[in-house]
Amino acid sequence: MEQQREAGTLGMWVFLVTEIMFFGGLFLAYTIYRYQYPAAFATASNHLDIRLGGINTVVLIFSSFTMAMAVYNTQMGKRRNSIICLLLTIVLGLAFLGIKAVEYHDKYNDHLIPGQLIPGRPFNPEVARPGDTDHHKLHLVEGATVRNVELFYWIYFAMTGMHALHMIIGVGLLGVLTIMAWRGRFSPEYHAPVEISGLYWHFVDIVWIFLFPLLYLLGRHLEGHLG
Repeated sequence: MEQQREAGTLGMWVFLVTEIMFFGGLFLAYTIYRYQYPAAFATASNHLDIRLGGINTVVLIFSSFTMAMAVYNTQMGKRRNSIICLLLTIVLGLAFLGIKAVEYHDKYNDHLIPGQLIPGRPFNPEVARPGDTDHHKLHLVEGATVRNVELFYWIYFAMTGMHALHMIIGVGLLGVLTIMAWRGRFSPEYHAPVEISGLYWHFVDIVWIFLFPLLYLLGRHLEGHLG
């Protein structure tokens, strides 16, 4: 049984290394284009809702804690506590996805979906249309172009969309683990699936810890120097 646990853990770490390389390519693309078009990236970043992004960050931090407690309780043979922690982690994961869906909906309403950006809107208030609101207007800072702003949103949706996909997979895994825990499949001697899934969940949370400052915060720092 111990050999199976070690083999499963090693397999998960190998998988996570491939995931690091995958997300590393996205982070590299972000770094290169942000260096080339700092003004456009500052403009686009300032249109993101930092409050929703911050709430999602807190949600994921708490979900890492509940996931760790789920692993601990499973190792200790506390089935009821393990199920509660798994359910809490699922709820927090769904809350994250729900908040992200609200953000995506806002971007859709503001025509900030790649391929739908319209020159002059939402960047200039004088091109307002019915349903527009003042807080959705955003002036292009000097040196920025709509095309380069659109590039930011290509990267934004690629990175956050891929992260959301990993979250959906994680929630599905936790759902299966919860059913297995409820049926008494885990014990102090056999808890590898929960432990291995915990590694995956923590990895997904860590990715967001990097995404949040890069996408939501750095633009606010640059805008004062580029405006």
